[in-house]
Amino acid sequence: MTKNINNIWKIVILFFGIIISSCQPDDNIEGNPLTASNLDATFTIIPNTTSPNKFTLRANNTSYIKSAWNLDDGAGMSAGPMVKEIFLPDAGTYNIKHYAIGAGGVIVESSQVLNVTASDPNSGNLVLGGKFETASDISKWTILQISASGAQWTFANGKAKINASGWQQQGIYQEINLVAGRTYKVDLIASSTTGVSNTWFEVFLSNTAPVQNNDYSTGKVREINTWAGCGSSPFSGWISSVGCGGENTPGTFTPSVSGTAYLVIKSGGEDLQDGISIDNVEVRGI
Repeated sequence: MTKNINNIWKIVILFFGIIISSCQPDDNIEGNPLTASNLDATFTIIPNTTSPNKFTLRANNTSYIKSAWNLDDGAGMSAGPMVKEIFLPDAGTYNIKHYAIGAGGVIVESSQVLNVTASDPNSGNLVLGGKFETASDISKWTILQISASGAQWTFANGKAKINASGWQQQGIYQEINLVAGRTYKVDLIASSTTGVSNTWFEVFLSNTAPVQNNDYSTGKVREINTWAGCGSSPFSGWISSVGCGGENTPGTFTPSVSGTAYLVIKSGGEDLQDGISIDNVEVRGI
C-alpha cells in the first residue's frame, strides 16, 4: 500500500513539473508575442476633384487592428476606418493625425499638414474669431454688460471663459450677415472642469440687437441649464451633445430678412465654480 502511494505522488509531481515547465517563456522568443511591433501609421491625403474641402485619407498599411483619426477640427481623436472621407468646410491649416492601433494596445501616430485654401460657400463657418487663438480673434467679440458686477468673460489659452457668482451674468456677442429664408445651425465646444451650480448658459441668434446694461432673451438656440439636468458634473464637448434646456433650443435659426443678425452668448448663476469655457464657435448654413 505504501509503495502504491509513493508511485502516485511521483506521477503527480511529474505531471505538475511538466505543466510548470510548459509555462516558462521560450528563451528564443524576444519581447511579448502578444504585443504588436513595427506598426505603420503613415497615410496618404487624396484631394477630391469636385471640391477643395473634401479629401480621402488612406492608410498606407492595414496590418493592424484599427485606425483612429484627429482632423484638428476641435472634435479630438475618434475611431474610424482605414480609408476615411472627410469634409473640412473652413479654410485653414490642419494638422491631420492618424493612429494605428495594434495588438496589446500599442498605438503609433503619424501626422501631415493639410492646407484648405477656401471655405465652402454653403457650409463655411460665418463666425469670426470663434477659436479665440489670437488678439485678432478676440477683437471680433464685444462684451455685453448685463449685471453691474459679479460676472466676467476672460480670454486666454485659446478659449473664452465665463465666471460668475451671486446670480450675476454677462454676455459676449458679434454681428453676422445672414440670408433670409436660409437655415443656420449654431454649435460650440463647452467645457467645465468642475461642473457648475444653479447656472444658465445660453446661446442666441436673432435679428434683435443687444443693448448694453440690459438682459438678452431673443432667439435662444442652445443652452446648458442645471435645472434641466446638465452642467452639474464636469463636461466637455459640443453643446449640441452636452447641453439641455427645453424645446425652445432647436440649434437653428431661419431669418425672415437678410442682413445683420446677432450671435449672443451669455451665462450666469449662483456659482459657476471654476467657470465654463468655450471654443470653436460655429454658425453654418445647412
